[in-house]
Parts: sequence; structure tokens; C-alpha cells
Amino acid sequence: MVALNDKAKELVLRSLSGIVLASILLSSIFVGGRLWFLVASTLALLSLWEFYQLLSKKFRVSKGIGILSGALVLIASTERIRPVSVLIVLTLCAFILLFIEILRRQFSHSSYAIWNLGGTLSGLVYIIFPWSYMILLRFHPLGKLLLFTLFICTWSCDVAAYLVGTRWGKNKFCEAVSPKKTWEGFVGGAGASILFSVLIAYYAAMPPLPFLYIGIICGLAGQLGDLAESLIKREVEVKDSGRLIPGHGGVLDRFDSILISGTLTFFLFGVILL
Repeated sequence: MVALNDKAKELVLRSLSGIVLASILLSSIFVGGRLWFLVASTLALLSLWEFYQLLSKKFRVSKGIGILSGALVLIASTERIRPVSVLIVLTLCAFILLFIEILRRQFSHSSYAIWNLGGTLSGLVYIIFPWSYMILLRFHPLGKLLLFTLFICTWSCDVAAYLVGTRWGKNKFCEAVSPKKTWEGFVGGAGASILFSVLIAYYAAMPPLPFLYIGIICGLAGQLGDLAESLIKREVEVKDSGRLIPGHGGVLDRFDSILISGTLTFFLFGVILL
């Protein structure tokens, strides 16, 4: 009975924090402008910090320089700044990191150039770039609806995969990375994502095919994004990326699926279907 009560409390806490977070995020998407930039950038930088915290358990990373570089990349994701600025930020970041390791080798006779360079820059590519794409996506003529669909499909996929996997899951899916995932949950999550994408297109009176693409992206690639973070956590031997969101763990835990889904959605609507 005590275990059941604890489980119920955790479910309530998880639901309440999820509702608050979803309300803030969706509201910022609909308002757009500086509010969306502020919310997206905050989530991106918190995720990046958690990522560096994970890596620092095994490797040497320059968190401060990475966070500063990430903030500059996010600022550069606005339409008023040329895209080449992002490449300049990455290049300068790399040379600053190498300079730090030169000094470290000179004064302590040890250095971690490969680990520091790889770990710090990988955080920018893995986390900051996808959030930058989602900031840019809001400028699309259908940006508000595209982002809304992206997040709703991702969340519906997460919930359905969990519920279906818990109730009917028998066949393990990638158990070496995430032991609790099943093929049944994977199919259930993908199905829910596709269903919600079609429903959104229907109620928005939009052609269903472009939104179906988002549903497929979130249902398939999004779940692989979740596995990607699970792999990182398994390598550094931790359960959650953080404890910032009650009932969910860290910010990166909550938004791991959206990283690849957001990237592919931006590529589809911002590059291919201009």
C-alpha cells in the first residue's frame, strides 16, 4: 500500500510539473518573438549544462566556455545575424579550448585537449544547434503550428510508448541501451505521434501530408533521440541527467526526443519545403 501511494504521488507530481512545463512552452510558441527565444534558449542552456555535468563524470570539459558559446550560437539563430556567425563562434571556441589545454600542459604537465575539445563542442552540436533550428522554425509562415505539432507529437509518442510498453510490452527493443523499452511501446508511440499529427492537420484545416511527415519524424526519429541520451547516461553510469523537473529528472531527460525531431522538421520545412 505504501509503495502504491508513493507511486501515485510520483504520478501526480510528474503530471503537475508536466502540465506547468507544457503550458509555459506552448504559450511561448504562440506568443513567439522574444518570449519564445527566451524560453527555448533557457531550456537549451539548462540542457547543455546537464550534458556537461554528465560528461564531467568521465571526461574533462570546459563548461563555462561551452555555455557562453552556446548562448552566442542561440543569439546568432535570430534572422538579424548572418549564419556564418555560428561557424565563427565554433571556431573561436575550439581555439580557446586548445589554448587552455596548452596552458594546462605547460603548468601542470598534463592536458586533455582531445576530450575537452570533443566534449565541449559536441554539446553545442547535440543540444544548442537543434534548439537554434527550432527558434528559426518559428519564423516560418506556419512556424507556430509546426512547432505546436512537433511538441504535441513528441509528447504523445512518449506517453503512448510508456503506456503501451508497460501494459503489453514483451519483446525487448535495444535492451543493451534502455532495458525497459519494447517493440510494442515503440510501435504504440509511433502510432500515437502519427495519429495526433493527422488530427492537428484536420482541426487546423491544413493539408495532412506535411503534418504526417512531422508525425513520422517524431514517432520514429524522436524515439531514437531518447535512446541517444540513454546511451550517454549509461556510459557515465547515471539514471537521470538532473533533478530540475519534479517527477521527470533533468531538462535534457524531458527534451531528448525533440532534439533530432526538431532538427529534421526544420530541415524539411526550412530547407527542403521553403
